[in-house]
This record gives sequence, structure tokens and C-alpha cells, in this order.
Amino acid sequence: MKQTERKEQGLPYRYDDPAFLGNQHIYQNKMMTYNSTLATETEKRQCLLKEIFAEVGEGCTVETPINANWGCRHVHLGKGIYINSNVTFVDDEHIFIGDYCMISPNVVFTTSGHPVLPILRENHYVYNLPIHVGRNVWIGSGCQIMPGISIGDNSVIGAGSVVTHDIPSNVVAFGVPCRVIREIGEKDSKYYYKDRLLDVWE
Repeated sequence: MKQTERKEQGLPYRYDDPAFLGNQHIYQNKMMTYNSTLATETEKRQCLLKEIFAEVGEGCTVETPINANWGCRHVHLGKGIYINSNVTFVDDEHIFIGDYCMISPNVVFTTSGHPVLPILRENHYVYNLPIHVGRNVWIGSGCQIMPGISIGDNSVIGAGSVVTHDIPSNVVAFGVPCRVIREIGEKDSKYYYKDRLLDVWE
């Protein structure tokens, strides 16, 4: 089996195979051009976002700097997404982020991992698995999203979490490793933070 076929099937493959050496640096260069823009250059930023990401919906804001193996070439953004500064996409596989998600500073999405067996790492083996983030998810600062993870709609991932297993919809989850703490429910319609009352509803 060819290394490219192994990669497509999510199997360990040799990342030093010449078949994988292509336009990666071109995409990284475009990402660096985006990182060098000024906050006031909104039109330029919107044009560049469409060039560097696999797809970008309307109303997305991506703060600088961003970091990505493939310059965000394999990252798919829905609409109305806000990504804060210093996000990292290890985008050797595809990363899908749903509409209206909020990504806090210093979050890492990594689709890649290396086998634990030492001889495989020594011989440059890696594996890639896609990441799926649902609609209206809030990911807190400093989170690490591991390969192959799915996060359901409306869920909140607390700051500093390491997400090693899928997270369902409509829950609050946090920890190392990340685990579901509770469902989103009536309490959240009364309090916006700890014991602070929510007053925006008539």
C-alpha cells in the first residue's frame, strides 16, 4: 500500500515520503502574510482569509497570529465564527468548525499524532484524524483538541482542558482529560457566571 493511501485511511504513514512534499510552504507564506496585517486592514484580512482557509463563511473574525502546519489549507470555518489570538491548527487532516463558534486564545487543534512504539517514531511514522466542532461551541483558552475528536453543538469546553474523547451536544465539559461535568439547562437561563444573575431576558 502506498503511503498516500495509508494517510487517506487514517493509518500510520511515513511523513518523509516525497509524495507529501508539495505546496505546504506556499500556504504557510500566505498565512504569514495574514499575520502581518494590521487590525484596521479589515478588507484585506477578509480577502486573505478566503485564500488561506479551505472555506470561510460570512462574518468570521480571526485574530493574529495564527499558526498552522498547512497554513490553514485544511481548516473549514462556518459563519459568524470568532477565533482569538495564537490559535494553532495542526491541519495535516481536515478540521471543521461550525457556525457561531468562539475559540479563545492559545487553543490547539491537532489532527496529527505519532505512534507510541519507539521504532515507528524513529522511522518517521505519523497518523492524522479529522476534527469536527459543532455549531455554537465555546472553547476556552489554552485547550488542546486531540486527533479524531468531535464536539457536539452548543457545548462549552472549559479553559485548559485536554479533549481526548468525543464530547456530546449541550454540555459543559472541562478537565485533564476533559470530561462532561453537567448539561446546559435551567441554571444557565438564570446565571451567566457563578452566582451572577442574568438580566438580559424580559
